[in-house]
Amino acid sequence: MTGLDLQMAQKVLDSQPFSRLVGARITAFGDGAATLEVDIRPELRQQNGFVHGGVLSYAADNSITFAAGTTLGPAVLTGGFSIQYIRPATGRTLVARATVVHTGRRQAVVRCDLFAAVDDGEDILCAVAQGTVLSART
Repeated sequence: MTGLDLQMAQKVLDSQPFSRLVGARITAFGDGAATLEVDIRPELRQQNGFVHGGVLSYAADNSITFAAGTTLGPAVLTGGFSIQYIRPATGRTLVARATVVHTGRRQAVVRCDLFAAVDDGEDILCAVAQGTVLSART
C-alpha cells in the first residue's frame, strides 16, 4: 500500500511542467496499474500529421513510472524503458495503459500499451513499451 490515490497522483503529474505542457492527465491509478491520457492536438503532431514519437515515449515513460509507484511507493525513478511503434497514432486521445508485471523490493518491471482513441470509440494499438522502475528510497 503506497498511500497514494488518483487525486494525489494527478497532483504529482500536475507538478511536472512538461506534463502540463502536453496536457496529460491520469484517469486510472492503483493496484499495480496507471492510465495516462493526452488529447491529440496539432502541436503534438509531426510533419505527416501523426502524433510525434516523443509524445508516445513521454506517455509510456510516465504511465510506467506511475504504475510502479502503486507498488513501490511514491519515490520512484525510471531506470530505463524500450518502446516499439506499431502504427502511427492519429485520433482524438492518446491513452497509455501501464501494468506492473513484477515488483521486487527495489524495482518493478512494467508493461505499457499505447492506444489512439478515435471518434467512433475504438482504441487502436499504436505502440508497446516495457520499463524498469527503481525505488529512490534510501
